[in-house]
Amino acid sequence: MAEKAKSKKTNPIVAFFRETAGELRKVSWPTRREAVQLTGLVILVMISVGLILFLADLGASALLSKLLSL
Repeated sequence: MAEKAKSKKTNPIVAFFRETAGELRKVSWPTRREAVQLTGLVILVMISVGLILFLADLGASALLSKLLSL
């Protein structure tokens, strides 16, 4: 009995890849159009946040310069 249980034990690396492949089959993948739209949205948000941070940094630098020059 113990030998049968031992022989059925699979390699953990093989089991990992088998389970990963099974999970990837369950994924609802976006269409090409959805992927392009979402990528564009991410780029737009990144640019917007970058611009906001740039302006905040510029304002903080100017304010700090004025405060330190007093």
